[in-house]
Amino acid sequence: MHMQNGESEQTARPHHAVGLAAVLLAAIFFLYVQPVIAQQTHVVLDGQSAGRTFDGLGALSAGASSRLLIDYPEPQRSQILDYLFKPGYGAALQHLKVEVGGDMNSTDGSEPSHMRTREDRDYTRGYEWWLMVEAHKRNPNIILDILPWGAPNWVQGKNKLYTPDMAEYMADFIAGARDKYGLTIRYAGIWNETVHDPDYVKELHKALERHHLDVKIVCCDLYPGEAKGQWSIADEIRTDPALKAAVDAIGVHYPLDEHGKVTTTDAARQSGKPLWASEDQPNGGGGPILSRTWLIGGRILAHVYNRNYLDGAMTKTEIWSPITSYYDNLAAPNSGLMYANTPWSGSYDVQSTIWVTAHTTQFAQPGWQYLDSSSGNLPDKGTYVTLKSPNRKDWSIVLETIGARESQQVSFSAAGGLTTGTVHVWETNANRIFEHVAELHPQGGAFTYTFEPESIYSLTTTTGQGKGTAQPPAPSPFPLPYTENFDETPLKHQPKYLADQDGAFEAQPCTGRAGNCLEQVISQKPVPWGPLPDPFTLAGDSGWTDYGVAADVHFLTASPATVMGRIDSADVFQDDQARWPSGYILRLHPDGAWELLSTAFKKPVVTLASGSAKIDKTQWHHLELRFHGRQIQASLDGATLAAVEDSSHAHGMFAIGTEWDHIQFDNLQVTP
Repeated sequence: MHMQNGESEQTARPHHAVGLAAVLLAAIFFLYVQPVIAQQTHVVLDGQSAGRTFDGLGALSAGASSRLLIDYPEPQRSQILDYLFKPGYGAALQHLKVEVGGDMNSTDGSEPSHMRTREDRDYTRGYEWWLMVEAHKRNPNIILDILPWGAPNWVQGKNKLYTPDMAEYMADFIAGARDKYGLTIRYAGIWNETVHDPDYVKELHKALERHHLDVKIVCCDLYPGEAKGQWSIADEIRTDPALKAAVDAIGVHYPLDEHGKVTTTDAARQSGKPLWASEDQPNGGGGPILSRTWLIGGRILAHVYNRNYLDGAMTKTEIWSPITSYYDNLAAPNSGLMYANTPWSGSYDVQSTIWVTAHTTQFAQPGWQYLDSSSGNLPDKGTYVTLKSPNRKDWSIVLETIGARESQQVSFSAAGGLTTGTVHVWETNANRIFEHVAELHPQGGAFTYTFEPESIYSLTTTTGQGKGTAQPPAPSPFPLPYTENFDETPLKHQPKYLADQDGAFEAQPCTGRAGNCLEQVISQKPVPWGPLPDPFTLAGDSGWTDYGVAADVHFLTASPATVMGRIDSADVFQDDQARWPSGYILRLHPDGAWELLSTAFKKPVVTLASGSAKIDKTQWHHLELRFHGRQIQASLDGATLAAVEDSSHAHGMFAIGTEWDHIQFDNLQVTP
């Protein structure tokens, strides 16, 4: 780094620990950085420039992506929440969007519904209420959004989810957040990545007005490649005044085409509505690829945030997800800005994407204004955006040099009423993580700075930025032996570590014995968004090989009980016809019929053994699967049902499950 003209002085860099990945990659970084200075660029920071209003950066907790976070012990859980939401500490997220749960798989599991029938209301199910409360506690100005993926069966009509009942369902969620938690939901979406129905958009608008809810509608959260076009709502509101009045912002997901170009249409730009990347990630438009390292994840996200405004006129970007708090063998691993999916250990990873986000959120707030004439592209790759505060004096520049091979010298001059006071410079790259690296003292409003390649910078006249210092413990494997009798789990809540993949497994009073049991409580298939396998809930370690998994089971309906092991993939989105994950499954029916299955995605189910046992379906029974090398043993009430050899699945997690009806489990245990 170089500074010119005697206009700046080096400040002491804080001695924060640099992430291990960044340290290891520093050597790689220096292999391709060329110590050559490109031609100088001059930027006039014009406070009178036109520009759209900045709506903030945020993240989307959905698809069960935050499932394991609530199970973290203190103080680690609070530390993670601080890194995500606390101003001046970490990512300082300005928006939090959450899923309105529907008891169906929405990517990495199912999130509970607050209203399973017209009469049912429970605003304590799941973890999104808790997450919104914790986010608001840290940042009272955080903007809350909601979006459904599916819904309980009772809301559907001939247009599936687009019914007056669904509009009431959404309004009830918003009112519940307000009345029980004192939370204000500011925005609501339609249906995730599903072509919208204009009549339903208007119906939702009417329902919100009818309930006196000051909530704005975002439409329509479509994915690239939708037949109507992901920006099609912008064309429709041109000729439909009622629809235009109902829609307050246009949001799209992953706004890149197959060529890596931003897809914003002219109709969208001219709509007069805020344009948002309402779900995004550092990818090429083909799906989540967030990496836990700077060279892959952080550096790309640095470009995404600037590109979405410069190329797409989008004033808000929301990342799916705030945190990877789901098991690695589920769909789209590593989606989060942070990584924390071992609550038993308390370990977490503050990834570089946290600090890339901080380079915007700690330097500009929603309501600031972009200065278009003071934003653009650098000569040797890289972009910069300039924003000014509502007082029209303070300003910040977010500048990235991703893809550049040379250092670039840029001169700036402040004009149009912007302050000419001290400029603070913060930097992140492979060997420097969110460091306050310099203070510049403009002369006559002018200063010059040299920017290193493959870096992101924030230059600002504001203060108050900071970097959290909390450190996590080392990770540790899932505890073995594992036992869970559910007696410590609050009634109607999920037990620790078990991740529902469809349906809802909750603690309920046991039938026929004392204490609590785990019961699958959804008896009608919900309105789905994607695949709809039979309900199961899983936990464990993908690397486990030889172990036993057992549980007591009690039949409440005609549905069977299943015990599963060596689940090597639970990503049911690989096969939209799959009923179960990939692994071994022991199924016992109330009439005593049983089967031992080997399942794999997009392959026929293999029956390894089957038979019938004489049982009393009104009594509790004990099911067990044991694995040792190729040997698989299935047992019922201590007696062997089958002993077979098979090598289809060598390792994986465990699960219990059933079909779409009630059944109870107790004394779940896994032994080495």
